Amino acid sequence: MAPPRRRWLTRGVASVGLASFFSDSGHEITTSVLPTFVTVTLRGSAGALGLIEGISDGLTGLAKLLTGPLANDEERRLQLASGGYLVTAAATGAIGLAATVAQAGLLRATAWLARGVRSPARDAMLASLAPREAYGRAFGLERAGDNLGAVVGPLLAAGLVAWLGVRPALYLAAIPGVFAALAIIIAANAARKRHDPVRRRYRLELRGLHEAGLLRPLLPILAFELGNMATTLLILRATTLLHVGGRSIAAATSLAVLIYAGHNLFAALVAYGGGHWIDRAGARAAFGVGACAYIASYALFATGSSGWLVLVLAFVLAGCGIGLAETAESALFAQLLPDHLRGSGFGVLGGVQSLGDFASSAAVGLLWTAVSPTAGFLYAVGWMVIAAATSVLTRRPG
Repeated sequence: MAPPRRRWLTRGVASVGLASFFSDSGHEITTSVLPTFVTVTLRGSAGALGLIEGISDGLTGLAKLLTGPLANDEERRLQLASGGYLVTAAATGAIGLAATVAQAGLLRATAWLARGVRSPARDAMLASLAPREAYGRAFGLERAGDNLGAVVGPLLAAGLVAWLGVRPALYLAAIPGVFAALAIIIAANAARKRHDPVRRRYRLELRGLHEAGLLRPLLPILAFELGNMATTLLILRATTLLHVGGRSIAAATSLAVLIYAGHNLFAALVAYGGGHWIDRAGARAAFGVGACAYIASYALFATGSSGWLVLVLAFVLAGCGIGLAETAESALFAQLLPDHLRGSGFGVLGGVQSLGDFASSAAVGLLWTAVSPTAGFLYAVGWMVIAAATSVLTRRPG
């Protein structure tokens, strides 16, 4: 007689999803307000804003890669996850106190560094909370929470700035972060109750990751991330294309941001539904479909059509692509790796994602400026084609 299946949607799993929702809501409030805060309130330049964001994103990826092995230790991963969310909330809210661009940059970098520290620990903890046959659903719920936060955050930012002003909006961005920290603490307590945490030494475990078969799926993931440009470039492309026929730049920007909110909503819905599909059909199939969705999306952006329906479809396809691909990547790593290697594995995954995203955005931006926007999007299409092809070619035989 087969043993009864464990219930996958437990308090711990749900708490991780809520933590991602609240945390991303706070991030997006700050992200939406930061350009105005740096360039208008603090009288900084666009170059300073770009430097702040570039350094912050780089620190996130580096922190994921270097601190991931710490999360191999079950007790330490709970501490890293809880502490990471608390530090992120505090640093995010404190940005509103900054009197100089340098202070704002330091606080932003601190918040993003804490994000990088907590991510592998959170993912390893989620894998320990969910049953193996439900990894797709568990990580789909977490990704859905993250993307829903990216819908709510900008809407809250717009309302808070209009109602209270820029600095108060930044202060209040810490409140969702506090709720996120409370949610992850509940999840950590649930993980402790499941079994006594095992203490392990800090090791990169590169040999163990290789023996677990990590290299094979990393190839299509790397190709995917090298084509996965920042969504700000999608918004810029849409804004430029919508600025036609007498439509003002302000109206074009507002419409582009509204369509982007729809992108995040579809990403959330597809991540949750795709998680169920992953548990039935496998993570590699969902990843391949996600890459194909991006091929279609970037091809539409490359055409240069100014029709808003075309742009809506392009954003929806990109939302479907990221919802499937990110969920599949996390579920696949959870399935491949034993618990004592998951911290290192998720750290490597986070490092590859951050490095690839930075390289993609930089390359597309350079091609956009030197040649044309179409050239930049076709470059990204090429990497997505490679990702889709290698996801098939690198499948294990049998």
